[in-house]
Order: sequence, then structure tokens, then C-alpha cells
Amino acid sequence: MNAPSTAQARPAIPRTIWALGFVSLFTDMSSEMVHGLLPVLLAGGLGASALVIGMIEGAAEALVLVTKVFSGYLSDAIGRRKPLVLLGYGLATAVKPLFPLADSVAMVTTARLLDRFGKGIRGAPRDALVGDLAPPEVRGAAFGLRQSMDTIGAVIGPLLAIGLMWLLADDIRAVLWWAVVPGIVAVLLLIRLPEPAHERKPARLPLTRAGLARLGPAFARLTVLGAFFSLARFSEAFLVLRASDVGMPMTYVPLVLVVMSAVYALTAYPAGHLSDRMSRAAILAVGMVMLALADVALALTYNPIGLFVGVALWGLHMGLTQGIVASLIADVAPAEHRGTAFGVFNLVSGVALLVASILAGWLWDRYGPAWTFWTGAGLSALTLLLIPALGSVSVRRDGERRHNPGFRPPGLKPQT
Repeated sequence: MNAPSTAQARPAIPRTIWALGFVSLFTDMSSEMVHGLLPVLLAGGLGASALVIGMIEGAAEALVLVTKVFSGYLSDAIGRRKPLVLLGYGLATAVKPLFPLADSVAMVTTARLLDRFGKGIRGAPRDALVGDLAPPEVRGAAFGLRQSMDTIGAVIGPLLAIGLMWLLADDIRAVLWWAVVPGIVAVLLLIRLPEPAHERKPARLPLTRAGLARLGPAFARLTVLGAFFSLARFSEAFLVLRASDVGMPMTYVPLVLVVMSAVYALTAYPAGHLSDRMSRAAILAVGMVMLALADVALALTYNPIGLFVGVALWGLHMGLTQGIVASLIADVAPAEHRGTAFGVFNLVSGVALLVASILAGWLWDRYGPAWTFWTGAGLSALTLLLIPALGSVSVRRDGERRHNPGFRPPGLKPQT
């Protein structure tokens, strides 16, 4: 009898992960309809400076990542993921009407923070759920698939915004009302999603230095690297501002996020699939090179062609890094504390992202857009030098550890 092929031996991605992908798709469609127009509303309609926008975006994204600590920990402690996932998606949808109603920077800030708070509640439990359900042999592909579907929504959302801006004569507030609809669809899909057949036992990890040390040294190294990733990649709001800076008409500004997200969506799943067969760290290194090149292109450009080259490279960087990092967290974290691990990782990254976005806004206002992107390029190069420090790790599976050569940077031999 012939031995099964490698492809046949690999398990399929579970249907629940596909379902979560569609929930992410509709939610991101809604969010990106807002995100693609919000910097223009703030800067044009409400008179906010680049520094203020950077502070709002940095605070919003940092809130997401800080909240994930507590939602991830809670999902471990109660032994269930779906209730928190549903709460997070539901809150993000409920606050969407605040954007078209906003008549001040303060109200937009409140709406943005509540929207991102919902994302923070759902993020770590959802990622931990994917890690729980995905067989280790296809873990990179599973995270890449969910990320890819999420990003398809990020492509459709700005395209809808562009079409609606054209149909509604550049009425931003009317377009923002339409952004509520995909969010409602996402929540209805999630309500129908059945609970996983196997629930875990509650597991509380003390949120102390000694308790967090149980997550392991490999996780600690990965968390430090994640902080540098966030410092190098500030908010995408600055891509939208760069589009306005080079003279792109307001109706077509959301094309920036369309191009970025399209490249992201097309590369996230292949990158995740590839990372199940080769070094995850090597793919991360290529991703950081792409970010540095994106920053250089955006620093040098004064026309839409150069802008879209930089934006496409930025999307390629996202596709080569975001799902891979999530796979690495699932690889190294103890299964019973996986939600907490995702939360802690994102807390550290959130603080770094807040610093990065404020710094980007300050540089933009003080020295001009080019300085913002040149600084990003330098931080990307620094992060690239730190990737080999990840070393070789073992993947956790069923309470035991097995070696994962796919995580090994080139030139390092597996531990025995």
C-alpha cells in the first residue's frame, strides 16, 4: 500500500475557522469604510492637526492591544472564547452610528476608542480560539486564512466608500451611515456560529512577574521583537494623509487602503502556508525589508505613482508578518494560557504603537512627511537586525513540546 502524500497527510483547516474568517470579513468591511474617511473628516471637516490624528490613532490602537490582555486572560480563566468574541464584535457594531453623528474631534475620539475597545475585547480570545482549533501542521495556514479574509473585507470596505462618495456627492457622513450595515451582518453570522465541541478547563495564570515567566523565554523574546515591530510600523492613517499631501482627490483617497489591503489579502494566506514548511523567522525578515522599502518610497514620492508603490510594499509587509507573528505566539505559548499570551504580547505592542504614532505625528508637523517615513525606515532596519535573536523554539502540542524547525532562522541548527 502506498504511503500517503504530504498534502494528504496534512489535516484540513476546520470549518469554524472559515466561519470566523467571514465574520472578520464583514466587520473589517465596516471598519475600513470608516477608517478610510476618518482622517479626511478630522483634518478637513473638524480641523484636527496631524499630531492630533496621530494621538487619536495611536491611543485607539493601543487601547485595542491593552484590552486584549484582560480579554485573553478572562477567556483562559472561564474556559470559553465565544462569549467575549461576540461581545467585542457587538460593541464595535453598536458604536458605528456615532461616527456620522460626531460634530467635534472629542466625539470622534470617543467613538474611535469605543470601536477599538470592542476590537480589543474580541481580539485575543478569537486568536486563541484559532490557535485552539488549528492543528499544528496547518497553524500558519489557518492564521493566514483568517487574516486574508479579514483583509478582503478591508479591500471591499474602501471600495464601497469610494462608490458611495461618488454617488452621494462626497457626503462623508452619509457614507459613514452605510458602514453600519456590514457590522450587523457580521454579528448575525457570529450568533449562529456554534460553540466549539470541546471546551477547555478554566486556567488562571497569575498576572505577576513569576506567573508570566511561565509563558517561557521563547515567548519573552518574541514579545520584545513585537514591540520593535510596532515601533517601526505606525498607524495606516499616515498613509491616508500622505495621499492627501500628494494631491489625490478626496473621493479617491480610500484607494490607498484598497491597494494596501488587496496586497495584504493576497499574500497573508500564502505566507502562512509557506511558514508551515520553512522558517517563520526568515519570512518575518523579508517582511521587515518590505516595510523599510515602503517607508523609503513614501518618503521620496511626490506623486500618486510613488505613493501606491509604497502603499503596496506596506501591504506586502503586513501579509508577510501579521499572520506569522500570531502563529508564533500559538507555537510557543502553553495551550491553557494561550489567551493570556496573546493579550500580553499585544499589551507590549500596544504601548510601542502608541509611542510610534505620536512620534510619527510630531515628526510630520515639525519636519514634514518625509521625516516620518525616513524614521520608520530606520526603525525597520533595526528590527531586522533583532530577528535572529528569536533563536530556535519548540511548538507546544497536547501539553508536550516538539521541535519546530520551521521557526529556525537561516543558519541555526535545530536543538537536540
